[in-house]
Amino acid sequence: MDTVIWRKASRSNDQGAECVEVAALSAGVGVRDSKDPDGPRLLLSREAFRALAADIKR
Repeated sequence: MDTVIWRKASRSNDQGAECVEVAALSAGVGVRDSKDPDGPRLLLSREAFRALAADIKR
């Protein structure tokens, strides 16, 4: 996942809290903590990411 373009979530802020980045990948959607870009990353199917985003919005 090192050659992909990561995008900070619109709800993230510059005060160091809630810093989530996402990347569109051929296998789904990558998710990582922008404060730890070399740390763990999640790979979710597009369907799972949509469900996660819907849950978070609620």
